[in-house]
Amino acid sequence: VQLQASGGGLVQAGGSLRLSCAASGFSFSNYHVAWFRQTPGKEREFVAGVTWRELSTRYADSMKDRFTISRDNVKNMVYLQMNSLRPEDTAYYYCAADAMRLTVVPRDYDYWGQGTQVTVSS
Repeated sequence: VQLQASGGGLVQAGGSLRLSCAASGFSFSNYHVAWFRQTPGKEREFVAGVTWRELSTRYADSMKDRFTISRDNVKNMVYLQMNSLRPEDTAYYYCAADAMRLTVVPRDYDYWGQGTQVTVSS
């Protein structure tokens, strides 16, 4: 099982980034997928999630007007388009997959990727 996140980097405030997560080794299309983020000393925080057939999405309140999650079940990919980035969005971003439900609780997720660093400069 592998979830390979990519697309992170350094961007100025107000800029955009698109994160990608490539899944392999499990039935990706049957899993709900989410992005989380974490900064040193803080708990992992839910960012956005999408159900297995993309019938429903969910966002953290501070991101719902700026971030868009999507998935491609043919390519086994999930994406996070991040616009109007702020310095407080600086974090390590992880993708995760869960077979049962789309939740905001990290411990509910079955599989995790290794993450990608996003740094937003002011």
